[in-house]
Amino acid sequence: MNVKRSRPNKDIMDLLFDFTVNGYVILLVIIVVYPLYFIIIASISDPDLVNIGKVILLPKNITFKGYDFIFGDNRIWQGYINTIIYSVGSSFLGVTITILAAYSLSRKELYGRKLIMFIFIITMYFNGGLIPTYLVVKKLNLINNPLIIILMSSFSVYNTIIARTYFSSTVSEELRDAASIDGCNTANFFFRIVLPISKAIVAVIALYYFVGQWNSYFSALIYLNNSKYYPLQLILRSILIQSKVLEEEVLDLHSGGEKERLSDLIKYGVIIVSAIPLLIIYPWLQKYFVQGVMIGSVKG
Repeated sequence: MNVKRSRPNKDIMDLLFDFTVNGYVILLVIIVVYPLYFIIIASISDPDLVNIGKVILLPKNITFKGYDFIFGDNRIWQGYINTIIYSVGSSFLGVTITILAAYSLSRKELYGRKLIMFIFIITMYFNGGLIPTYLVVKKLNLINNPLIIILMSSFSVYNTIIARTYFSSTVSEELRDAASIDGCNTANFFFRIVLPISKAIVAVIALYYFVGQWNSYFSALIYLNNSKYYPLQLILRSILIQSKVLEEEVLDLHSGGEKERLSDLIKYGVIIVSAIPLLIIYPWLQKYFVQGVMIGSVKG
């Protein structure tokens, strides 16, 4: 006998609540997505129409001059390559240091772990300052050395706290005791048991380091003098803030108005080019990213 289940009728307050929530969600999606969409259509539209507000939903007078200039400029591609190298190197070194430090600090038998954690936390609020840090880097002969970009972003106390919280709540004493009974030493326990069950936190920490380094330009601005070592974001900063669009090539154009129009196209185009890797990575690591936020919300 088939029994049809009827859905309970919603009263006016339930319908109003659903309408309000859905409306806020749609509005939030528009607020988040539209700026990126606008940059995409503005990068292929006539800059004059963009500046007077004619480009809102669809591109107009489509042109690819900006992308032609970007894809044909070796310095922008060199900045792209440098940023990838810095981000991958920083992520690898950062994850290695962070995971090792966090797991050690999560072990109750580590002598002085509370003092070490207290010292780490102090560095989140106080540091030596820009000038002393610059002098230290100069003494180490790392000025204008690409290695300094990787080293300066290879450790984060915040990421260490997140990973330590994860290990404290996931790796139980019972699991370690069971492994010890089976003859597993500390190194084998970490590499054969802890790391395989910690793929989520490793992915989260790697994502944090990668995104942080990908969007960073300040360290390169301070410590790098040779333009061949510049990351993409530093070139992007020069285009957006200083309005200098690689003057040697732009000077070949006939009029100042044409230079300004090309500059606008390149501004939008470089933003899209620089954001592509992150737009590709985020969907694949989204579940780990959300899990990392939840881990960080737990006090450890």
